[in-house]
Amino acid sequence: MEIILTKDIANLGLAGQVLNVAPGHARNYLLPTGQALAATAGNLKALAKKREEFENRAKQAKELALEQKSSLQTLVLTMARKAGEKGKLYGAVTPQDIVSAAEAQGFELDRKKLRLAEPIKTLGDFEITIRLHPDVTGSFKVKVVSDAPEVEE
Repeated sequence: MEIILTKDIANLGLAGQVLNVAPGHARNYLLPTGQALAATAGNLKALAKKREEFENRAKQAKELALEQKSSLQTLVLTMARKAGEKGKLYGAVTPQDIVSAAEAQGFELDRKKLRLAEPIKTLGDFEITIRLHPDVTGSFKVKVVSDAPEVEE
């Protein structure tokens, strides 16, 4: 079924795109939630008039994502956690923990955009990737250190 996206949808497309999707997905989810319109002759004509608006919005979103990418490259988050003798954490560092630590340093991140295969469960340095825009992927560093006080002899 052909549809016109009215909003950017991750893993599907950007607002203003005309796509062919499964009829059930369109009928049961995209159309009722207002995320898409049926690609009728009238809707396609209206899209032609709004295309410039969609293109400008997409261009601004990409520029903003590129700015965020350059500022994120300098970000290094240090997180102190309780750990065992072999560096295994009691618990884990989750995407929400990373977002909270970034907010404390003045960076607004969306935890859903973080690309973390699984929570961090060991001490060390990790490179975290974030999908800021469908065409822009950034990264930053997270250091997980032990919060146990050092013992001096």
